[in-house]
Amino acid sequence: MNTLITNNQTTNFYNHLEEVLLKCNSFIFNVAFINFSGLQLLLDTLKTLEQKGVKGRVLSSTYLNFTEVKALKKIKEFKNIEVKIYDSNKTNIGFHAKSYIFELDDTYELLLGSSNITASAFKTNIEWNIKTISKKDDLFLNEVLNEFESLWKNSYIVNKQFLEEYEEFKKTFEKRDFNSSFKLEKLNTNYMQEEALFNLESLRKSGENKALVIAATGSGKTYLCAFDVKKARPKRVLFLVHRENILIKAKQSFESIVDSSFTCGLYTGNKKELNKKYLFSTIQTMSLDFKNFKKDEFNYIVVDEAHHIVSPSYKRVLEYFKTKFLLGLTATSNRMDGSSIYKVFDNNIACDIRLNDALENKLVVPFHYYGITDIESIDYSSIDMTKIEELTKVLKVNKRVEYIIEKMNLYSHCGYKRKVIAFCVSKEHCIYMSEQFNKRGINSTYLISNNTISQREDAIKNLEDDTNCLEVIFTVDIFNEGVDIPSINTVLMLRPTNSPIVFTQQLGRGLRKHKGKEFLTVLDFIGNHNKAYLIALALIGNKAIDKESIKISLKNNFANMQNVFIKMDEISKQRILEQIDKENFNHLKYLKEQYFEFKAILGNRRPLLVDYLQYEDLISPLSFISDSKSYIEFLAKVEKDEEIKSNCTDEVFIKAIRFIEYLLPVKRVYEFVVLKYLLNNDYIDEEIASLHLKKYLNKINSDTILHSFNFLNQDYFDKAQVKRYLKLVEFKNTKLVKSKEFELLLQSDEYKKLFEDSINYGILHYEKEFGREDYSLPFLKLYSKYNMLNIAQLCNFNKIHSSFRGSGFLKYKDDFFLFINLEKEKFSKSSYYDNTFLSKDTFTYQSKPSTSQDSVDGVKLINNKKLNVKLHIFVRKFVLVDKKTQGFIYLGLANTIKYEGNKPISVHLKLEKPLDNKLYEEFTKIV
Repeated sequence: MNTLITNNQTTNFYNHLEEVLLKCNSFIFNVAFINFSGLQLLLDTLKTLEQKGVKGRVLSSTYLNFTEVKALKKIKEFKNIEVKIYDSNKTNIGFHAKSYIFELDDTYELLLGSSNITASAFKTNIEWNIKTISKKDDLFLNEVLNEFESLWKNSYIVNKQFLEEYEEFKKTFEKRDFNSSFKLEKLNTNYMQEEALFNLESLRKSGENKALVIAATGSGKTYLCAFDVKKARPKRVLFLVHRENILIKAKQSFESIVDSSFTCGLYTGNKKELNKKYLFSTIQTMSLDFKNFKKDEFNYIVVDEAHHIVSPSYKRVLEYFKTKFLLGLTATSNRMDGSSIYKVFDNNIACDIRLNDALENKLVVPFHYYGITDIESIDYSSIDMTKIEELTKVLKVNKRVEYIIEKMNLYSHCGYKRKVIAFCVSKEHCIYMSEQFNKRGINSTYLISNNTISQREDAIKNLEDDTNCLEVIFTVDIFNEGVDIPSINTVLMLRPTNSPIVFTQQLGRGLRKHKGKEFLTVLDFIGNHNKAYLIALALIGNKAIDKESIKISLKNNFANMQNVFIKMDEISKQRILEQIDKENFNHLKYLKEQYFEFKAILGNRRPLLVDYLQYEDLISPLSFISDSKSYIEFLAKVEKDEEIKSNCTDEVFIKAIRFIEYLLPVKRVYEFVVLKYLLNNDYIDEEIASLHLKKYLNKINSDTILHSFNFLNQDYFDKAQVKRYLKLVEFKNTKLVKSKEFELLLQSDEYKKLFEDSINYGILHYEKEFGREDYSLPFLKLYSKYNMLNIAQLCNFNKIHSSFRGSGFLKYKDDFFLFINLEKEKFSKSSYYDNTFLSKDTFTYQSKPSTSQDSVDGVKLINNKKLNVKLHIFVRKFVLVDKKTQGFIYLGLANTIKYEGNKPISVHLKLEKPLDNKLYEEFTKIV
């Protein structure tokens, strides 16, 4: 039997290769080339085979000089593996073979196809490989083995002389090739830049004069700005930076893109090129000299590291200049002082690219993450993890130092020189680790808050210098904002992970693209502490549908994550799986821990709702709101703040804030745009609403504006909702005005600030999820989550919305909405229905028990396409997870292709858009 193996969202060639390696008696790799990026993924498995005494032969070639010397040297370290090279440079014959041959007890297993030994071939490239199993006397198998033996016989043993000669040849070849053929003809826009350029143009068309771009370090924000300037063609530009070392790079980026007629110059303490049209200046210089320029001197101002924009020096400069357009660039939207940079830019987000987006779209380098079980003597079970001195004492162990170095040597790194950032638990731990590494011949230093700026700069410069002997910097508290070492090729996590946010911040330090840096190696030493599961949450982010998703990802070696390789050893994996099963992610204890971890990251100031947006892949305030009905009521539970507790005793205020936050996450932006306008204005009408909605949507629906007015007027509320929530607005003639109670509440600056935060969070969250696209009526986006009440709102249903309910079946005009539970739990209503996916586009569905084939609904269900009835499909795997009701995922439209039975009717439905591999696995697999 033959099986096709491809790289997809649920598995990949690597997973198949590892599985058969671990059960074979001997193996053969016969591949055109071997890169270290691919070999590194196999090192754990090859080490296991060496310990078991399983013999292997590896044959590769010098074809096109793609095979890397570093990879060959690493293979030669294994005592159980012979390695040879077919020298294509001498024979002048191309070598294209890609085959993996495994001897088992009674059979051979062969993987034949297109994959060489590279990380991309193993995990992400479009590769086709055939797995075939043959008996030992099979004719085809013996042809393959004979052909291999012939090649093996005519190949060279990889010895020291060959490696030296080949390495010297490759260096000469690469140098000659680079100088003679490399030519920068055209810079193309990447995913982030295309999204931002489109949104910047849309914002300007709707009359906006400010925008903010949030994207990972190294994703091309400066080039994006240059592309937009080239498009907008302003007469004069001012580019402001926080640090002088960025200026020249920014200027060069612009010069490579904009027309030569738009000259670029520097404006610093030493150099003032006033005759240039585009000026690049530090805020330090401009804050002293800005009055030397006319107020309307610059048509377009760019602020790099824009999270500094609310500081006094920036405020002075930007309040003076009257620019036509202000663009902010930043990798982080949060500030320690609580000031909102969203507000400065009128909440106009041109793009918000988070780590998973950046990885998926190859804006940063891939990383290879190895979760390694720590040495047995490191025992966290009896330690208070908040007591840093205790933790430091446990980690200062010579045996652990040797273990870390052993693993560093096993996995090695990308590139010639090892360049490591190692994150420790304390300053004392940093100093200890640096001393121990130096004693063992690995040149290292430490950087902590006590170091001067010049000491930091020297250490970073030495680490980046390929000729300098410094290999490792140990640090604890300074490598967050403003530290950029693009060439880092290794990150060591030497402390237990207590926060997925800190984990991703530290990971991000090594992801900057750099010439010759193919990937980042991350070694994480996972102990037995009870929060090891946070690592899995950090790696998966909001891609997880539920706890089951996390477990599936762990089992599949995170095959669903693009552009990365993640592997945890079996002990760590099992520990994390057990912890995920035990942990209730909706319990107040867990939510409280999450909250205080996040608060600590913000310098121990109380987070606003908008602060969570930057890290919403990892922490969501919606869980806090769900627990307590509003964010401030959650704060009253967990904080010892009398003012918060006092606010929560104001019944009118609580009824108002509960109403706003009950609508989160926003599925239709109309209501929130109306409320935002009414915070500072007496009334709003259809014309004003339409004008302000253009900022968020490409197309405005006038019926939906009126429906949103009626919704806010509580026209569609039942008696319980009217009693539960404050009426914020009233209809007067054709205008919507604030109710007296809401107007009174807004007289309090504190209350107004809280309302504004909730509304801004709702709008910004909506922009991130839905963008500017019009999804028509009903306003549904594929693969977003909804509940039944959402559908009433999104259909412009003009009766009481709570009546728009049913046992999984709702209808409005010619739209049917089928809400399907896949779980078959005992005593669950869904256990009465047979709902199962048969393939990626076909599944079974049972109607309500009372529905017959000749009823109105039955006829429309079984003949939907003929009668132009749209069947909208919503699916959830579980009704409850950790005692919390789950949302339904919208899978788009389906059509009935087969039906049988009566009361209920059993139908086969076919989706118009088939599920991808990941979603199909989510809905069909239980770990």
